[in-house]
Amino acid sequence: MEKKDYIIVGLGNPGEQYRVTRHNIGFIVLDELSRRWKSSLSQEKWQAQFSSLFVSGQKVHLVAPMTFMNLSGKAVIQFVRFYKIIPDRLLVIHDDLDMSPGRIKLVKSGGAGGHNGIRSLVESLGTKEFYRLKIGIGRPGSGQIHRDFPVDKFVLSNFSDEELTLLQSRYDCLEDGIQFFLQGDAARAMNTLNVMK
Repeated sequence: MEKKDYIIVGLGNPGEQYRVTRHNIGFIVLDELSRRWKSSLSQEKWQAQFSSLFVSGQKVHLVAPMTFMNLSGKAVIQFVRFYKIIPDRLLVIHDDLDMSPGRIKLVKSGGAGGHNGIRSLVESLGTKEFYRLKIGIGRPGSGQIHRDFPVDKFVLSNFSDEELTLLQSRYDCLEDGIQFFLQGDAARAMNTLNVMK
């Protein structure tokens, strides 16, 4: 298998007050992958925390932009340019309001769907042809959240204990699917991940 560099980006907002908020699911999953892969997002450059390691025989750069969500592309574009990453080797993990909590979906391309982090990435990269690993957080009106609860406050509110437990139950599947992606088998990655409803 040819060795290639990949970038896995987790989207979120920096700061302890946002650490376990729904909008930070990208950071949360990236931290878990880093832990499983015996790494640490302890290096800093280009307005991001990152680590570089080998996974499934490939060089992988885990990147957590520290720019706040709506400027995520400013950090990511620096890594993409430096490591000469084509869109097929860029995976972005983020929350999705339109999917039920805990649902997972790996897709390529598509619009921003109102997600400011994805919008920033598309603007900075000049393309939408990269992979997104969307993780559902639901909308107000589902679960115990009243339907009139403002969406902007909902995404910046903390996960419930039940939601965090559900997310944790998905980690093995997430890791398996991402490893298939890193092996160049996006179709198998989708088959693995997209069954998690």
